Amino acid sequence: MEKEDLISKEMLGKFTQDFKANPQYKITMNAIIKNGIDSSAINQGSLVKMQFTFSDEMKIDKITNQKQSGRCWLFAGLNVLRQKVIEKNNLKDFELSQNYQMFWDKLEKANYFLDNILKTDEEKINSRIVMWLLSSPLGDGGQWDMFLNLIEKYGVVPKYVMPETFHSSQSARMNQLLTVKLREDAAILRESFHKGEKIERLRSEKETMLNEIYRMLCCFLGEPPEKFDFEYRDKDKKFHRDCNLTPVDFFHKYIDINIRDYVSIINAPTKDKPFGKTYTVKYLGNVKGGKDVLYLNVDIETLKSLAVSQLKDNELVWFGCDVGKMMDRDSGIMDTNLYNFDLALDTSFNMTKAERLDYGESRMTHAMVFTGINLVEGKPNRWKVENSWGDKKGEKGFFVMSNPWFDEFMYQIVVNKKYLSKNLQQALKEGPIELSPWDPMGSLALMK
Repeated sequence: MEKEDLISKEMLGKFTQDFKANPQYKITMNAIIKNGIDSSAINQGSLVKMQFTFSDEMKIDKITNQKQSGRCWLFAGLNVLRQKVIEKNNLKDFELSQNYQMFWDKLEKANYFLDNILKTDEEKINSRIVMWLLSSPLGDGGQWDMFLNLIEKYGVVPKYVMPETFHSSQSARMNQLLTVKLREDAAILRESFHKGEKIERLRSEKETMLNEIYRMLCCFLGEPPEKFDFEYRDKDKKFHRDCNLTPVDFFHKYIDINIRDYVSIINAPTKDKPFGKTYTVKYLGNVKGGKDVLYLNVDIETLKSLAVSQLKDNELVWFGCDVGKMMDRDSGIMDTNLYNFDLALDTSFNMTKAERLDYGESRMTHAMVFTGINLVEGKPNRWKVENSWGDKKGEKGFFVMSNPWFDEFMYQIVVNKKYLSKNLQQALKEGPIELSPWDPMGSLALMK
């Protein structure tokens, strides 16, 4: 090793001298040691500017709470659907069961994982793809098209039909034990394959394994209902009862939308993903035989205009973003000017959005819902966000996002395809480009 490659005493001496030469560094050091970097670098101007008033917004009465679980994508999707039930049935408030969706997602992910293990049996155990499959067999995270698959196959139920449990709200231990079991199952299937077992025998083994996962899920989350009675009292105090509904019946009767009319639009400005093209991600999904994850990549202004169009039609917008960047949970503010980290630390942070994606600095981490927008001369300057972190965060559970934050850290929205131009609608029909499983667009929303 070259001497120049080492951190030498002479080098450390220069570093120390540089630090001590500027008294401001010591003041900053003391402030950060005492208060932390966020409190020390907070920009009061951003707190004042990012007010919770909007020119266009929808009334949402109750904020949901995913607690210590990574089900944001399910909460966001069900928050969109529950609004349909509320409006259609003149309800004051209503909530769909997130636990019900979680149960089927876990079971389907287990099957998806084991099926992919069978498909990759000929790969070496230390191959990148097998290691990637084993890294997270059935975590809490997900994507819009995975949500769509669950809705189409299993429907939805009111929250009281399958309420929260200890482990739906605190999923870490459940996920750990399910993961241990699935990795063990993967080892068994791979060993059986290399002993020459036929595929029919391996599939039979897989079914036995899934039966065990089903039993474990019932213990953790409860047994999902086959049929139930829907009973409610509307805003006019009138009582209603609808008996013997299946979850799929309930979806079609009380929500009644063609969920496949809603498509994922992304903004990934990297060189390997031209705008106007569709993309899918290999080995990303939950329901075998369901819809593959599909994205249509567009420039940021198009993404923004599509979200505005749907909001102006009084319809919520599901979206995915990198929520941890320039965000304060307590105030609920998401703004690129929220913290003066550069001034506090006497440095600069200049990566572009594309560079952040390419170099692992950013990806989609959380899904939420747009419920409003503030338009100035037809252009948005801030966005109202319904989160699923309970009503103690932000403004009674709502967050506010600045337009510059949207530009930098927004990656995905879901809109009705009727808002797309003819060119973009045509692009949706073209065969997608397949991305590697570890591509940043293969990330799952799971922020707690």
